[in-house]
Parts: sequence; C-alpha cells; structure tokens
Amino acid sequence: MTFHREETVQIPESDLDGMSLDTLAVRAGQIRTGQLEHSDAIFPTSSFVYGSAAQAAARFGGEEPGNIYSRFTNPTVQAFEGRIAAMEGGDRAVATSSGMAAILSTCMALLKSGDHVICSRGVFGTTNVLFQKYMAKFGVETTLVSLTDTEEWASSIRPNTRMLFVETPSNPLCEVADMGALAKLAHDNDALFVVDNCFCTPVLQRPLEHGADIVIHSATKYLDGQGRCVGGVVVGPTKLMDEVYGFLRSAGPTMSPFNAWVFHKGLETLPIRMRAHCDNALELATWLEQQPEVEQVYYAGLKSHPQHALAKKQQKGFGGVLSFCLKGDREEAWSFIDATRMISITANLGDVKTTITHPATTTHGRLSPEDKSSAGITENLLRLSVGIEAVEDLKTDLYRGFQALQNASNI
Repeated sequence: MTFHREETVQIPESDLDGMSLDTLAVRAGQIRTGQLEHSDAIFPTSSFVYGSAAQAAARFGGEEPGNIYSRFTNPTVQAFEGRIAAMEGGDRAVATSSGMAAILSTCMALLKSGDHVICSRGVFGTTNVLFQKYMAKFGVETTLVSLTDTEEWASSIRPNTRMLFVETPSNPLCEVADMGALAKLAHDNDALFVVDNCFCTPVLQRPLEHGADIVIHSATKYLDGQGRCVGGVVVGPTKLMDEVYGFLRSAGPTMSPFNAWVFHKGLETLPIRMRAHCDNALELATWLEQQPEVEQVYYAGLKSHPQHALAKKQQKGFGGVLSFCLKGDREEAWSFIDATRMISITANLGDVKTTITHPATTTHGRLSPEDKSSAGITENLLRLSVGIEAVEDLKTDLYRGFQALQNASNI
C-alpha cells in the first residue's frame, strides 16, 4: 500500500469573519490534516521530516513556511494559539509552558536593563516575586502601586518606564482597573500596557478593545477549566508577538503538544462554563454577605464593591473568583477551611470544581509581611474559586465552616 505525504490544511480564518465569540471558541484555529479528521489532531512529535535536503534548508532558513522543531513550531500548539488569538481579538498568540512563563517571556522579549515597570500590588504573589526579585537581577526596576489609584500610576511614571502591568480583576481581592485610563497613560509615555486576563477570559473581557497592547493568560486556569494541565499564552499585535516568539524559540519555555490539545479542546466549552461560574459566584457572594461571621466580601458583582460600576462597563460578567474575610484571624480561617468536606482545598483556580485557599500562607505566602499588608492579604482572608456544582450544595458545604466557628465560640 502506498501512502502519500499530505500537507496540513489550515481552515481559512476569513470564513469566520464576524462570527461570535461562542462560535470562535469552537471553530477558530482548527488545522486539519490530509486525513480530514473532524476532531482536532494531536502531533506528539519533537521534529518533522522534509521532502528533500533543499526543503529542509529552506525551512531552517526561513525561506519557506512550515514546521521545524516542536520547541517553536508544532501544529497542535499553533491550533491553540490561533483559537485564543481569535477569541481575544489579537493578531497572534504565543503559547508557553506556564502562565508565569508567559509573563517571563513577555518581559525578557520586550524589556532591557535600565527599564522601569509599574505593576499593581494586587497581582498573583509569584508575579510580584518575578518582578521584584528576578527581573531586578537583570536591571529592570519595578514600582508597585494601587490597582485602582490612577493618580498613583501617573505619579510613578519615569522617563524610562516601558511597561504598565495589571491583573484585573485582581487576585484575590477582585479589584478592577480602569483599563482605558491606564492604556492612555501608558501610550502617552511610550510604554506598553499589559493585562493579565486570567480571571475574566475573553468571554467576559477583551482588554485589547480597551487599549491594552498585550494580554496574558495562565491557560492552567479557566482556559483548561478542569485542572488538567499547566500552560500559558501571550496575545497581541504581530510586531510584539514576533519578539516574544523569538525569545521562546531561543530560550524554550515551550508548551507541549498534549497540553495545547487539552487547552484547545477546553476553549470549546469556555463560554458556557464562564456563565455558570458567574451565576454561582454571584449567588454565593450575596449569600456570604448575609452571614454574621463574615466581615467583608470581595466580588465585583456586588453593588457594595467600590468598582462595581466600572466592572459592569468593562466586563460582560463578574467572574468565578471571590474572597471574603472572616471575623477572626488565621486560626478561624484554617478552622473554616478544614470543616468543609466537598470543596477542594487547593490553590488552583478556574476549575469546574470549587476550590478554597488561604492566600496569606499559599498563593501569597512568599511575600514579605509588608507586601502582604499593602496588598490587603490578611490572615482572615479566604479565596473561593467557584465551580459549577449545584450552588445549594456549595452553601451546605460552606455552612460547615460557619458551624465550626460557631461551635468554637461556644466552648
């Protein structure tokens, strides 16, 4: 039997012009092989073969497009990149081995020694460490400011400021940045505006439409949605993404084909999952506000949230993450967590399963006491990543935590 070599078939993106995000989540970025499979193929290969030595030379020399080596060219990874770029409304995406690798790749590609970064305090703890400890070793200085205080951002601008970096909504206090105002500030000062869109995903928020230059995701979270794989992605205009891709090609923080395939399939259900996350989170946040043991609830969907109106303007939903402070300290927080039985005690978020964590000793545990205090990470703070279980069952499990606090106070 004779087999013929078949080139892969890229479905024209022009066929999807004007389609809704729900459709792009299912259809964009699909690459069919000569076998014309309906589902998405996976290419678990490190290298690729060529029809001739001349073709190999042309590929390596950049004279002919095509796959070379899976550190920087793989059809499965490219399919995921194409789909998330379409959903975010960006020209191109570059997939990486983790969300932190996405941030690192962006910084290493677009910053140099002597540059200055302004970053919001309310970012993921490891993002804070990356900027303050490791980027500092390469001569990049970072100033931390309040996410919501635009005047503080403006007063922190220097002649060498090259990047404004935010995570909005923030982790874990769900503060919301005015993206339009920060984008203008950045561009007026020849700086890039970079937005970590992990909490909202393109289903709820598209930062590029609000002036952002680059969007970053930890694909590990909602893009996967089931806590299976680790990965990240950077989305933006071709000129900037070419630089990020160049760093990835040389340094190798590469997404594996299998992980890319998982994320690619995860995007198909992202719109309906995000709506379910939002519905459950809003109901739980409203319920938690009514509990006598709760000091404060942080969720932009609540009218009590200081940026509620801004969130309604920028977002199509309020997301699945909320935080709340108990009346007490670390002992009460840990007792509450330990009393739950169904909710998962883990620091990951964006899963269809609800998770609970104590940020001060997990996600933000590496921060100094001063940095924790300035970021609002207190010992009585708990973070919930609300899944898609029946919301009444989630209330039942959380009530076990409240019951444990009540029993302790009666001793």
